Amino acid sequence: MAVRHFLTLQDVSSQELDTIISRAIELKTLQHSRKIFEPFKNYVMGMIFEKSSTRTRVSFESAMTQFGGSAIFLSSKDTQLGRGEPVEDTARVLSRLVDIIMIRTFDQSMIEKFSANSQVPVINALTDQFHPCQLLADIQTFVEHRGSIQGKKVAWIGDGNNMCNSYIKAAEQFDFTLSIACPEGFEPLKDLVKQYSHRVSIVRNPSEAVKNADLVVTDVWASMGQESEQKNRLNSFKAYQVSPGLLDQANNEVLFMHCLPAHRGEEVSLELLDDSRSVVWDEAENRLHSQKALIEFLLNNSR
Repeated sequence: MAVRHFLTLQDVSSQELDTIISRAIELKTLQHSRKIFEPFKNYVMGMIFEKSSTRTRVSFESAMTQFGGSAIFLSSKDTQLGRGEPVEDTARVLSRLVDIIMIRTFDQSMIEKFSANSQVPVINALTDQFHPCQLLADIQTFVEHRGSIQGKKVAWIGDGNNMCNSYIKAAEQFDFTLSIACPEGFEPLKDLVKQYSHRVSIVRNPSEAVKNADLVVTDVWASMGQESEQKNRLNSFKAYQVSPGLLDQANNEVLFMHCLPAHRGEEVSLELLDDSRSVVWDEAENRLHSQKALIEFLLNNSR
């Protein structure tokens, strides 16, 4: 059986994604009822972090612990990657020592090189281009609150970043439409927009994007590595803040999501995260459950 990886949502089929989401909800019920489920005793996850994190590290470590396994945290300072060892060589060695690997890094090409030389499943826990694990949590959250997202309208407000790119891929895989409101010069990847033009539209006015939307999503205006651009970005995005008033222009049953951490008073108004339409705390928790379902899927299909 070939090793399965999860570098973007396209690494699994739409049917498999639906199965992972359903399984995530089952695993959440198990965990909340405190039922012990340890199918991966003595399994070890290697976690390579070249970008810092709160939710990613805690959710993956908790996932492996709850499965009966363990996780090893590796920063750039802890590995030979930080001293110039080729990615391919690190992959060949590390994949002989652990059972599954997650990587949170900068460039997508790094994780592609790593997976091509790995004997075990590799998970993209974030790159500058994509953040597919967050999309699993987001879709799980929508399903829990509103049922299937198929045929719905999603509005993305703000920067065309890795989350926005992943929402474009999700639109195809989960069969919804996506309206992106962003300033000129801050669009998502052009090739993606062109490839999925039947799903995706780009507008400049947030009010236009959220009209008839079932889900509204945003993210910080300056991602990790863009701190020096913070001031300029504040000026460029000042008309793109999501507020209760903006949500009022969407469908009555609209939900709001943000992958967190949020900058209150910037991309979201001060009170928005506590609005009754906001499901950001469920969304954050679901990183744990959706990633458990993903880990189970990859390990069971790579043996």
